[in-house]
Amino acid sequence: MTSSLLLVTEIPVEPSAVADAVAVLRQHGADVLHQSVEHSSLLELTPLPALNALSARMDRQRELRKPLAALLTGDFRSQVLEFVGAPKPVDGELPETPYLQLRHVEVKPPVHEEYLAWREGTIFAEVRKSPRIEAFLAYHSLLSTEPGVLFIAGFSCEPEEYLPTFASERYAEIARQAHPRFVTDEGLYTRIYRRVAA
Repeated sequence: MTSSLLLVTEIPVEPSAVADAVAVLRQHGADVLHQSVEHSSLLELTPLPALNALSARMDRQRELRKPLAALLTGDFRSQVLEFVGAPKPVDGELPETPYLQLRHVEVKPPVHEEYLAWREGTIFAEVRKSPRIEAFLAYHSLLSTEPGVLFIAGFSCEPEEYLPTFASERYAEIARQAHPRFVTDEGLYTRIYRRVAA
């Protein structure tokens, strides 16, 4: 069952030091890691049973600073998200697919409820009928410097086969409807990550 809270941590790493950074993270209990296919960074998704579990994760992050310091190009980027729904649910807490895509938008507060209803018949309808999207989880920021909605999509095909899912005429029309009616210009991004072999 999907956890109600999720800690998302992205760690920017020197390109030549990714394997070393993975080894350090594994020594400190990271079971599942993803590497960006577009940038030199690692992604760790950590389901949280409750908000008070965040304290132990922050202690771990402090412990990691010293062994990772020489390997990083920037600081940890962490946020806590709250689970909202799953147009394509998973059996466990997170997708176990070889690839993940993070899709982020910031929704304008005055139209937030209208946006939720709108996306059911647009974004989520497209997701449900796509054979390439195996998992699709929707979250909303709880503690973040990137406020808004985060979708986590899981897929197994190569990214170049997956990306046309969001390049159709129908999806282009959905994007036109969304902006500027529902979403701001800030915080709009998509990123793809490949699961790091254990």
